[in-house]
Amino acid sequence: MEQVLEIYERPYDPQHPVVCMDEQPKQLIEESRPSLPALPGQPAKEDHEYIRHGCCCVWMFVEPLAGWRDVEVTPRRTSVDWAHQVRDLVDAPRYAQAERITLVCDNLNTHRLVSLYQAFEPAEALRIVRKLELAHTPKHGSWLNMAEPELSVLTRQCLHQHIAETDRVAALASQWGNTRNQRQTGIDWQFRTANARVKLKHLYPKNLE
Repeated sequence: MEQVLEIYERPYDPQHPVVCMDEQPKQLIEESRPSLPALPGQPAKEDHEYIRHGCCCVWMFVEPLAGWRDVEVTPRRTSVDWAHQVRDLVDAPRYAQAERITLVCDNLNTHRLVSLYQAFEPAEALRIVRKLELAHTPKHGSWLNMAEPELSVLTRQCLHQHIAETDRVAALASQWGNTRNQRQTGIDWQFRTANARVKLKHLYPKNLE
């Protein structure tokens, strides 16, 4: 826990950027009947019946101190999918001159460097590994990942509606991300190591005397 919080206290350094990542499923739903818009004195009407079209995965990469994020959408979220997302991050033009990227993610078993070797040839996997420093949030502590609230904002502002196609989800998410990037919307993270030692003291080892 303290490792992640200490990483968040690092000053902005384009040579050593801190990026947080998270992902979430998005259910693809088609309305069985068109909704009726709100009229004066009447609320909008939406039929509770719908048609399921499976799920897709929404990936969020956010650099809090730079006010930058990237949102991608894929049909699945396997370890190989994660590896491809991470390679895209490492090869992104904004990080071409970075020496090493610190990537904060949760403890999902796909979020491991070994996933890169499952997806790519050893030489390519090693190239990516050399540019990464992985920092995992503690078990039951994924809320310490700044990408999680960013996904929450995306859901509330953009993806709360019924959407039937993966391409449509991707288009809406990309537009949302571009708008926030243009505004350089950052994250004002207030939870520090000192707060953790007070509010989460039950998680710290106790001296046995």
